[in-house]
Amino acid sequence: MKRMTRIIPVLLFAFLLSSCSSVRVAADYDREANFDQYKTFAFFKPGIDKAEISDIDKRRILRAIETELMAKGYTKSENPDMLISMFTKSTQRVDVYNNAWGWGGWGWGPGWGWGPGWGAGWGGNQVSTRTEGMLFIDIIDNAEKELIWQGSGTGFLVTKNVEKKEARIKEFVQKTLMQFPPEK
Repeated sequence: MKRMTRIIPVLLFAFLLSSCSSVRVAADYDREANFDQYKTFAFFKPGIDKAEISDIDKRRILRAIETELMAKGYTKSENPDMLISMFTKSTQRVDVYNNAWGWGGWGWGPGWGWGPGWGAGWGGNQVSTRTEGMLFIDIIDNAEKELIWQGSGTGFLVTKNVEKKEARIKEFVQKTLMQFPPEK
């Protein structure tokens, strides 16, 4: 039993660490669409221009999408079968940790007494903020001008280190496009 009490915190920490770094994905698609007919793609500039992120990050995302689609056998074209658009959303997550601890509250008198109490000057509150972002990738039938597939990736963003940021963007795109084309 003592061994289990040592292992459980380690497993919980590993789970929390992995859940913070992972990208959660979801996809939806038109069941009537014949995905076998799509061979070529181009980017839908009017949709991409509306994304509220920097032009540098847009280019990173578009390069990652292009790489993934070409790895799946699609070709970039001036006269495409499908148009690719994307947009993003982000939210700030604020976590407050109360790290106060002490020996308890003993003493005399109403409310305040002699001796250490909870908190006793150690620890305190820590506040951390993280940005959780969502990347939506839309695939539109060019002939019909209808959305046929939408994938989204949700996870925490890296903003301070350029290499880590680029790797994170690639991870978002790769995991999202794993579900394209849908298996029927």
